[in-house]
Order: sequence, then structure tokens, then C-alpha cells
Amino acid sequence: MAEDLRLGLNLGYWQRTADDATGLVQAAERLGYDSVWTAEAYGSDAFTPLAWYGAQTSRIKLGTSVAQLSARTPAATAMTAMTLDHLTGGRLLLGVGASGPQVVEGWYGRPFARPLARTREYVEIMRKIWRREEPVTNDGPHYPLPLPGGLGKPLKLITRPLRADIPVYLGAEGPKNVALAAEIAQGWLPLFTFPDKIDTMYGTALAGARPDFDVAAMVMTMVTDDVRAALDGVKMMLTLYIGGMGAKTRNFHADIIGRMGYAEAAERIQALYLSGRKEEAFAAIPDELADGISLVGPPARIRERLKPWRASPVTNLLVMGPRDEETLRTVRDLVLG
Repeated sequence: MAEDLRLGLNLGYWQRTADDATGLVQAAERLGYDSVWTAEAYGSDAFTPLAWYGAQTSRIKLGTSVAQLSARTPAATAMTAMTLDHLTGGRLLLGVGASGPQVVEGWYGRPFARPLARTREYVEIMRKIWRREEPVTNDGPHYPLPLPGGLGKPLKLITRPLRADIPVYLGAEGPKNVALAAEIAQGWLPLFTFPDKIDTMYGTALAGARPDFDVAAMVMTMVTDDVRAALDGVKMMLTLYIGGMGAKTRNFHADIIGRMGYAEAAERIQALYLSGRKEEAFAAIPDELADGISLVGPPARIRERLKPWRASPVTNLLVMGPRDEETLRTVRDLVLG
């Protein structure tokens, strides 16, 4: 239980030249937000916007939610993280995740097999690199270093990291992946969180977590008197993720909705979406689900809806949606006040 929640701003994907959120990030820093986060899928990368915002702020932490494993080798991610952490005075929070087979195989052209083992090996290599205790070797099957049979030799990072223990977060949805996060990482980045159900869904997986383990939940947040319109906005997002962000036979987003108790709805939503009946898929999203994973409505309603979040294992709210300083201030007062 975390009565005293931390508060972050999740900007998601950088989409276009006009999408410069510097002013918003600076406002979040002034208002006491603990962190700002960016994402990547198959468009913008997660690190470049953080470097831009980090250069124009001084305190707010900078997180990736998440950098995709298959986009870079462990050494490339470790180098990028070390560089950005140095340039921003030790403010990086490195969120990484395996993504799903549709993106990994379709966009990066890499096999998706054994995501848990790959994640463990990836994180171990990064930490060896940052520690600089000796030239880096790895005998694992996914990222062997040096490459067997070649001319390579073990190497040590040239630059000394500002921090040898850059915090690592895992983006995870399945119980086994969440348990891995609790074992090897400083935090977990759940995409969809139903606070009333998190103990039932992940209590066992989180049982071995360190005392300061950070459960940093992304949550759509809209301050508005039009609750219907706000819930419809959440439902639009859920329609895309449940219906189209994953292969028909392997969609982790649909799976997590099923574990929340909406398996039949998730199956119907995906079937409708993939058959081109997107409006019907949208209509099939239960309002209860959309409301349960979000914080929407006028301030009094959001204040009441915060109670189950405070009673849950969540320690950090990463709000998605606020795009102006007034809304940031209202959310700050509700969560931290």
C-alpha cells in the first residue's frame, strides 16, 4: 500500500515536428512532478526526446517507457543510457521491454523467442558494462560476447559512467515477466492497471520485490466535466491495443484484459477489430473497464477514484493526457496534496 504516491508525466510517443513538449515538461518540473517519460514503438525513439527535454530542465527524472530490447543490442542501450545519464546529471530511469512478436519480427526482423530469458541476459550485460569491473563477456545464448568464432575480444566501456547502478525498470504484463521485474529490476512499468485487481493478478509475482521497488503505473488522466467523452477516449485507446496492437494468436494486451476478468469481451473486441468492424469493437469495451484503469472526470470524482490506487501496490502514477500547466497543477494537487 502506498498512501504517498509519486507523480510522473508520461508523454508517450513523439509524433511530429510540432510536438515539442518542452514547456509542459518545464511546468511539470516547477510543479514538483518527479519524472517525465517517453515511449517508442515503430516511429520515434524514446531517447532523443528525453535528451532534448533533459537539456532544458535540471531536476525532473527522465524515463523511457519503454525502450525496446530488439531495437538495440545490450551494449548499444547501455552506452546510450550511460551517455544520457551523464549529460543530465544522473536523472535517467531506464525502462526496457521485450515488446511483442508483431513489432519485434515485423519491424526489427528479429526472433521473439524466449523473451524472459532474453530480458534477463540483456539486463545482466548492461550492468556488467556500467560496473566496468572487467572486460565484458557473456556466455548466454541470446547475446554472446564476444561473438564466438570471430575476431572480437572482450572490451571494457571507455567512459566511466556517472552511476554504475542506473535504475532499470521492466515493462511487463504477464505474471512471469512481472516476477522477473521484481527479481532483477528497480521498478515495473505496467501499461494497464486496474488497482482493485492488482493484488489478485500480481500479488504472488510481486512478493519477492525489494522494499523500495517502484510500481510506476501508466494511467490515462483527464480532468473534465464530460465523463462520457473522457471514458470514450479511454475506450478508443483500449480498442486499438486490444484489437490491433498484437498478432491474432498472441496479443499480450488482450491477455491482460482477460486476466482482469474481461476475457470474453477481449476476445470479442479483437475479433471485431480484425474483421474491420472497429466501431463495434469500440462499443464492446465495458465502461467499467475503461473507468477502472483510468482517472477521468471532474476533480472531486478523480479524488474519489484515487482511493483504490492509494490502497494498491502502485507507488508512482505516470499520468497520460494532461497537456497544459493548469491541468498539471490540478492533477498535482489531487495526487500530492
